[in-house]
Amino acid sequence: MYHLTALVTLLALAFYFFTCVNVSRSRTRTGVKVPAMSGHPDFERAFRIQMNTLEWMPIFLPSLWLFATYVSDAIAAGIGAIWIVGRIVYFIGYSQAAAKRGPGFAIQAFAAIALWAGALGAVVMRLV
Repeated sequence: MYHLTALVTLLALAFYFFTCVNVSRSRTRTGVKVPAMSGHPDFERAFRIQMNTLEWMPIFLPSLWLFATYVSDAIAAGIGAIWIVGRIVYFIGYSQAAAKRGPGFAIQAFAAIALWAGALGAVVMRLV
C-alpha cells in the first residue's frame, strides 16, 4: 500500500484546486470577464500560476507514483511534499511579481526531476 504517496497526491490536487479558485477570485477582483485570458497583470499572474501547475502535473504525478512503486513510498511522499512546498513558494512569489517566481520554480523542478530520475534509475536497474 502507498498511503503516503496517496496523501501527497491528494494534497497536490487540493493545491491545484486552490489555484483554480484563485483564478476565479482574481477575475472577480480585477474585472477580467470570461472568456478573456488577459487584461490585468494580477489576473494574468494568477492564471499563469494555475497553468504552470497544471503543466507540471503530467511530469510530477507519474514520476511520484513510479518512484513510490519502484523505490519507496515514504521517500516518494517526502520528495512529493517538497514539490508541493515549491509550488506554494512559486505561488507566493509569482503572486507578488513575475520576477519572484524563480525560487519556487527551482524547488519544484528539482523535486520533480529527482522523482523522475529515481524512477527511471530503478526501472532500468530491474531491466538489467
